[in-house]
Amino acid sequence: MFRRREPVPFAFVAEAERYRSNVTPPPRDRASRVEIAGRTLVGLTVAAGLVGALLFGMPSLETGPQNTHHSQKSEANAGR
Repeated sequence: MFRRREPVPFAFVAEAERYRSNVTPPPRDRASRVEIAGRTLVGLTVAAGLVGALLFGMPSLETGPQNTHHSQKSEANAGR
């Protein structure tokens, strides 16, 4: 491969694998009580929606007893 003839001008470029910053990020802002309450209410609303959808959807998923003797009659067939 090709080798560079001139030295790398910055030492940290050559040692990038070992480079670590000594600057610490600023501390995170703490959430206020209003923000915590809002997040809790959103979470509870989503959970209640999922539970409600499950409760309302369960009857349609059930297979009831199959009774072949019972048949529905329409008014059009009632006169015959």
